[in-house]
Amino acid sequence: MHTNADIAARLDELGDLYELDGAVSYRVIAYRTAAKAVRDSSVSIMGLTREGKVTTVPGIGKTLEEKLRALDETGDIPSAVKLRAKFPAGLVEMTKLPGFGAKRARQLYDALGVDSLEALRAAAEQEQVRAVKGFGPKGEENLLKALAAHEAAGGAPAERVVLSRALPIAEQIAGALREHPSSDQVEVAGSARRWGDSVKDIDIIATASDAQALVDTLAGLELVESVQQSGPAGARVVTHSGMKVDLKVVAPDQFGNVLQHFTGSKAHNVQLREAMVKRGLHISEYGVLDDETGETTRCATEEEVYERLGLPWIPPELREGRGELDAALKGELPELITLDEMRGDLHCHTTLSDGRNTLEEMVAAAQQLGYEYLAITDHSASHGFGNHVTPEALEARIDEIAALNERLDGFTVLAGTESNILPDGSLDYPDELLQRLDWVIGSVHTSFGMDEAAMTERMITAINHPWLDAIGHPTGRKIEARPAYAIDMSRVIEAAAANGTMIEINSAPDRRDMNDIYARAAAAAGVTILIDSDAHGAETLGNLRYGVATARRAWLTPEQVANTRPWAEFAKLRKRSLAEDPGLHKK
Repeated sequence: MHTNADIAARLDELGDLYELDGAVSYRVIAYRTAAKAVRDSSVSIMGLTREGKVTTVPGIGKTLEEKLRALDETGDIPSAVKLRAKFPAGLVEMTKLPGFGAKRARQLYDALGVDSLEALRAAAEQEQVRAVKGFGPKGEENLLKALAAHEAAGGAPAERVVLSRALPIAEQIAGALREHPSSDQVEVAGSARRWGDSVKDIDIIATASDAQALVDTLAGLELVESVQQSGPAGARVVTHSGMKVDLKVVAPDQFGNVLQHFTGSKAHNVQLREAMVKRGLHISEYGVLDDETGETTRCATEEEVYERLGLPWIPPELREGRGELDAALKGELPELITLDEMRGDLHCHTTLSDGRNTLEEMVAAAQQLGYEYLAITDHSASHGFGNHVTPEALEARIDEIAALNERLDGFTVLAGTESNILPDGSLDYPDELLQRLDWVIGSVHTSFGMDEAAMTERMITAINHPWLDAIGHPTGRKIEARPAYAIDMSRVIEAAAANGTMIEINSAPDRRDMNDIYARAAAAAGVTILIDSDAHGAETLGNLRYGVATARRAWLTPEQVANTRPWAEFAKLRKRSLAEDPGLHKK
């Protein structure tokens, strides 16, 4: 039976082939949407196909069902066979390069005749790629880096997946194990517990009165595709989505040691071991060995582990080897921000641009989350993807929001926009219209291939704009899919601090941009930080938890994040308010 990972790869390939062939965008998007649905499915897609139930999966209709039946019966998809025959095999391989894709592959194929990775490398090394529109010297340089990374990985795709794909699986498995009568403690460990951007696999640590029963429960879960290893101490399984899951069942008095060890990170654990060796202590998953007495202390909780080492408990998000041990020794660990401290969301979309819900539906969802305010920031006049908002439509939206606020009690809706920052750093609405708005966040959506100096100046020019309140997803990265564009974030941070322009931590799970390193540096420089969902539907307002996780990894406290404040206080932090009363800058 074809695994979900195999089916998803075939649907992705079909999308790439159609894009190479110049198919309409909705067809390409349909296959990629279906591939994602298959990859994320917790049950066997081919099993559903054989049962006649596969169309119950969102994104899979009758047409795709026919293709899946053909795949099951013949081992391939007929339309993919026909399309493969139209293009060199190497051209399809080119589409797999990170940040490259089918459109750029076809562009170079048409312009230079590049039809393989080898030909692509030769063209880049001969500086032919830079002459093709949209690439330039920087694009050529990035292409060579992508080729080098591809070769270093042996041509294999990235093994890590975005946290938002892994975390629901981890939570579902942990929840199922906790429900078993023999279980005592069950916790997710590893980079998922540290809320890293992406994970390689899932680690679960547990204690149980009947370890084998817990192992058998894991193996029998519907989302498990195969069992690779199994025994009374644990198991390794693979889910239908391709995630590897390691369960370790340990003695109750050792649970804290094992949880601490397998939460990591490697850098944190290495630094911890090196610091403790100087005090005659040796730390491992088995306990804390005292050289002087020869005794090993086993700890039932992590708090006991750190206490034995003379340290306060360190939140998992901080365990990255970035100074947390020194801070712990000095009693200077920050009181990290929490999700329940968020009062508002300053970046979301409605059906006016590319959102899935109406203005009223987005507001109702924000109210249900307990927020006090929500900025509606649909895409602006030149977003470039067919979902832009004309100045006239934005004028009408301002009036619509004003009328809605008249009907609301204790909740404020901000009329805003996510303005596209043009290549010269200007915004794409007249200043008179921007001034009428309650809120303007600016983001780069086009011309990613600019060199570092030009992109940095572009961003700084926008930061200096009097009606731009905040910068959205400032580096443009997509985790495990697209690298950040070339930009000097130290200069961006410096300019934002000087101009009272906020910088966003975008909570979209595949963005989390700016990342935790930049967010920590920005806060230290005095930049006011935002955490926004960038929700394109009511259900994705909840993505704010990923932005809060990034803020916690950046050591941020509630005081350093603007939208932990009630509306009356937040309103005064906007650049437009600071411009009206410069004295607010000092308050």
